[in-house]
Amino acid sequence: MPTTVALLRGINLGSRRRVAMADLRGWLDELGCARVRTFLQSGNVVFDSDEPLSSLGPLIEARLADGAGFPIACVLRTAGELRAVVESDPFGDVATDGTRYLVSFRAAPAPPPAFDRADFEPERFHFGERESFFWLPDGMRNSRLLAAVAKADDGAATMRNWNTVTRLLALAETAPNGRG
Repeated sequence: MPTTVALLRGINLGSRRRVAMADLRGWLDELGCARVRTFLQSGNVVFDSDEPLSSLGPLIEARLADGAGFPIACVLRTAGELRAVVESDPFGDVATDGTRYLVSFRAAPAPPPAFDRADFEPERFHFGERESFFWLPDGMRNSRLLAAVAKADDGAATMRNWNTVTRLLALAETAPNGRG
């Protein structure tokens, strides 16, 4: 069975929209997913499934909405697609802190916003069709770049920091027998 990574948008960020990871694992297990593992409490799930991604995404979103009682957007990537994201790493030569280096994942391709790089220095961005990369050397809190991206975003993306992305890839590439 191919390994898939599910990135859930907007859960467990505050007192509302809470989802227990045990429930999340159970719901995916009910859908026939195997080796379901969660990472952190922010909606990162790694599992195996023979279901095509095009039908798996809507199935997961419907099951999560039923179980949680509110809609939860789900962005899926195969282990190979996540490997390609990590290997493309446009800021590996300057990003020195994985918590300040972010990747935004979209479910479907979208045109990039028309930003002028000079407007956001020293922050950097690289927009792709389904993933965008953000290097925020001074952090997220007062990032002008993230504020501009949020204003231009249609809500169809979810972000993870580089440390989480690389850890999810490691989980996705771990063989069932534990020998990666």
